Amino acid sequence: MSRFQFVADHHDVYGVKRLLMLLSVSRSGFYRWRRTAPARAEREHADQVLTEDIAEVHRESDGTYGSPRVTAELRDRGRAVNHKRVARLMRRGGIVGVHLRKKVRATIPAPDAVPVPDLIGRDFTAAESNRRYVGDITYLPVGDGKFLYLATVLDLHSKRLVGWSIADHMRTELVADALKAAAGARGGDLRGAIFHSDNGAQYVSKDFAALCHQFGVVRSRGAVGGSADNAAAESFNASMKRETLQGAKRWPTARAARLAVFRWATRYNTRRRHSALGQQSPIAYEQRSTTLALAA
Repeated sequence: MSRFQFVADHHDVYGVKRLLMLLSVSRSGFYRWRRTAPARAEREHADQVLTEDIAEVHRESDGTYGSPRVTAELRDRGRAVNHKRVARLMRRGGIVGVHLRKKVRATIPAPDAVPVPDLIGRDFTAAESNRRYVGDITYLPVGDGKFLYLATVLDLHSKRLVGWSIADHMRTELVADALKAAAGARGGDLRGAIFHSDNGAQYVSKDFAALCHQFGVVRSRGAVGGSADNAAAESFNASMKRETLQGAKRWPTARAARLAVFRWATRYNTRRRHSALGQQSPIAYEQRSTTLALAA
C-alpha cells in the first residue's frame, strides 16, 4: 500500500494534516494523487482487460507464446498494443512462454559415409518454397524409459514442416517416410530441391539415396560431427519438444506422444507465429509469398 493510499484510508480518524506530517508526505503530492485517482483506476481496468486477452492467447498457444508472439496475435485481432506493455503485464500475471531446454542428439553418425557436398553452408534461408529443405531425427521419450523417434523435413523458405514421420525405430524407413510425406505435400514434385541433413546412418544409406534420386532431390550433408551445419533442423526439433513436453520428462504413452506431435505440427504450420516470418504462420507466409509472386 502506498503512503498516499494510507492517508486516504485513515484521514477521517487521524486527520490529513497529521498523517501527512507523520508519513513525510507533501500536501500537494497527496491532493495531486487523489485528483488523478480516476485516471489510474481506468488504466488499471484496461490492464485487467488486456491481461485477460493475453491469457486467452497464451492458452490458445498451449502455453508456449512469449510476449513477442502474444503481441503479434493481439495486433492481428485489432488490439493496438505495445510489446513492452504486454511483457510487463505477462510478468505481473506470471504468464510465461516456454523456454529452451538442453538438446540431446539422437542421430548416430555413419563413419563409412560416402561423401556428399554441403550445398547449404549454414545458410538456412531460401528465396522461395520447395527449393531447400533440412531434415533431422529427434527422440520422443515415453513410458518407462522407452522412446519413439521423429524425422522431419523443414522448408527453409517458409519454415513449414512439410513432411514428418514417427516410429519406434531409427531405421532408414523413418527418414524415407518423412521425405515421402514431404513429396506428397508438394504434389509429388520435389525435382531440383536440395535436402540437407547430417551424416546419420539413415541419411547416408543406399535406400535413402535411391529415394532422393526417385524424387529428383539433390542431397546435401554437413561435416561429420558438425552440429551447427544442420542447426535449423535441430532448432526446430528442440522447439517442438520444448512446446509439447513443457518441462515434463516424457509422455505417459506412445499414443500420447503421437497425438501431441500431430496436434503441435498442425498448429505450427497453420497458426504458430514465427519471428523470422514477420510473426506469420508458415502456411500463411507461403500463401502470401505465392500471391505476391503472381502479382509481380
